[in-house]
Amino acid sequence: MSYGDIMRVPTTGASDITAQQDRLGYSGVRASHTMAETDNDRMKKYKSKIRSVGGKYGIDPALIAAIISRESRAGNTLKDGWGDWDPSRNAFNGWGLMQVDVNPKGGGHTPKGGWDSEEHICQGTEILVYFLGRIRNKFRDWSTEQQLKGGIAAYNQGDGNVHSYDQVDAYTTGGDYANDVVARAQWYRNNGF
Repeated sequence: MSYGDIMRVPTTGASDITAQQDRLGYSGVRASHTMAETDNDRMKKYKSKIRSVGGKYGIDPALIAAIISRESRAGNTLKDGWGDWDPSRNAFNGWGLMQVDVNPKGGGHTPKGGWDSEEHICQGTEILVYFLGRIRNKFRDWSTEQQLKGGIAAYNQGDGNVHSYDQVDAYTTGGDYANDVVARAQWYRNNGF
């Protein structure tokens, strides 16, 4: 099954909020590309796992790398594999490179494998594929590339928060999740993934 060509998905890139993570004085596609490049040396050690998982699920490895870059900065932001600290629960919400949501009020997933294992990347990719299917069924009149972008947004916010293509990132973290991930994926595709 084809999920679309990430290189054909229009993107505005990272918001000012996201770009500030790296103290960049600019936002947009350029900022997304800069952040992807910053993570690239760390990402290289996961390349064979990412390619294997991409082949298994029919997902562009560059897209998996982009989600890993956005979610955990290729593991750089994690503490023993955990991320997204939630002070209200006194617990972490996310597990692993792809930050699988373990919050019972969120995704409620049970972590699989080590935080940087192929098993974990499979779990994150299965979740992405699930949301791509949900968006495909919800928006049958969207192009394949629009559905791809909507599925990326749903990976972050759930498919119930995707209401229109024009506002695909309205409820995502930083207001730019899908646009930033698409731009990072395009960078990774052009740089060996």
